[in-house]
Order: sequence, then structure tokens, then C-alpha cells
Amino acid sequence: MNRLILFSSILALTFLLSFSTDSAFAHPHSGHVLIDGHTHESQTETIPLNGNLALEKTSLFFHSSEENSLPWAFVEGKITNHVEGYPVIIQIFKNNDAVHFAQTDVSSNGNYEYKFRVLNSENGVSSKIFDGNYSVKIFKVVYQYQENLI
Repeated sequence: MNRLILFSSILALTFLLSFSTDSAFAHPHSGHVLIDGHTHESQTETIPLNGNLALEKTSLFFHSSEENSLPWAFVEGKITNHVEGYPVIIQIFKNNDAVHFAQTDVSSNGNYEYKFRVLNSENGVSSKIFDGNYSVKIFKVVYQYQENLI
């Protein structure tokens, strides 16, 4: 029950933080988007939740070029201090409007990956699903301190 309440609180906090530009602590990137063969670096901030857990919010930019011929892009990363049982939440924005929302599980070694379509091809006709500039926000539940790792 406590895990459900905590996860609900994190989800609500994720929604509220998606409209926030304030930052807490800057950390090196822990995720990136790969599209059309180009990697886009990120910036991560940590938001304490309680004495043991924190929410890492990673923000990054990606551009889906007009010349893109690949149908898929993906968000991937590795969380060194992830809390088992909590998914990664991914939000994609264009001009501050949410255009895609997803969650993906974290493997036991801390890796996560989410694949999404950027180009659709049907009956020989291609259409862009994502075209132009986007911001991506990735939310992860982590242990605040290394000694809490199990």
C-alpha cells in the first residue's frame, strides 16, 4: 500500500514538475535519445522525496530532421542507484505541449530503453510522426545515498 501511495505521489510530482523550470542539483547525464544516428546529451537534476529516495529528472533535446529515413528512435539509459519496482516515466514535448507520454521498466542492472516511431510508412507512402525540435523529460526513482543500495 505504501508503495502505491509513493508511486502515485511520484506520478503527481512528475506531472507538476513537467511544467517547472526550477532545478535542484545538477548531475552528469544518465540517459540519451538516439535518432537518425545522432545522440543527444542530457542534463539531470535530483529532487529529494524522503530520507531514502529521490526523483531524478533528466531533460534533453532531440531534433527529428526532415531527411530522417529511420522509422524508430529510442530513449535509453542506465541508472546506477535505481529503486527496484519503479518504472521510468518519459514525456516528449513540442513547443511546451505534451505530444507523447510513456513508461518503461528498468532491468535488474539499471538499464532502460523505450522505442518509439518517428516515421510511418504505409503502402509505400511515408509520413512523419515526429518532425522538428522536441524536449524530452525522463523521470527515475533512485536511492539518494549509495549506502541504501541493496
